[in-house]
Amino acid sequence: MAHKARYKRRRFQNKAGIVWASVVVLILVTVVSIKSVGLMQKARDYQEREAVLVAQIESEQQRSTEIAEFEKYTQTRKYIEDTARDKLGLVYPGEIIFKNEND
Repeated sequence: MAHKARYKRRRFQNKAGIVWASVVVLILVTVVSIKSVGLMQKARDYQEREAVLVAQIESEQQRSTEIAEFEKYTQTRKYIEDTARDKLGLVYPGEIIFKNEND
C-alpha cells in the first residue's frame, strides 16, 4: 500500500514539475517574442535612417563635385573675363556692346 501512495505522489510531482516547466517555458517564449518585436521595429527604424543618410551622402558628394568644377572654372581666363564684363562692365578695345532698352 505504501508503494502505491509513493507511486501516486511521484506521479503527481512529475505532473506538477511538467506543468511548472511548461509555464516557465511559456513565459520565456512570451518575453522573447515581445522583445523580438521591439528589436524588429528598431531594425526597421535603423534601415530607414540608413537610407536617409545614404541619400544625404550622395547629395553631398554631388555638391562636392559641383564645387570642385566651379573651383576649376574660377581659375580660367573665361571666368575672369565673364566677371570683368558682368561686375565691372569692362570690354575689349574696339568691342561694341548692345544693350536692351528694357535693362
